[in-house]
Amino acid sequence: MKLTVDQAADALYLNLDDAPAEDSREIAPGVILDYGANGKVVGMEMLHLSKRVAKGSLERLQVEPAGLVGA
Repeated sequence: MKLTVDQAADALYLNLDDAPAEDSREIAPGVILDYGANGKVVGMEMLHLSKRVAKGSLERLQVEPAGLVGA
């Protein structure tokens, strides 16, 4: 899993899988899910990032485990 912030594009991309995206769908304004050939989500893009998060909050990004899927 890899999180990339592109300040020039004002976008965030969360890569969930190394599989290439075969399809993309905008599920909400400026939120795009990428799907692999198997139909599973392989990535998520969030546009207009500066309007969605407080200034400086991405510099202190935290990852909090919420439990294992299927556990």
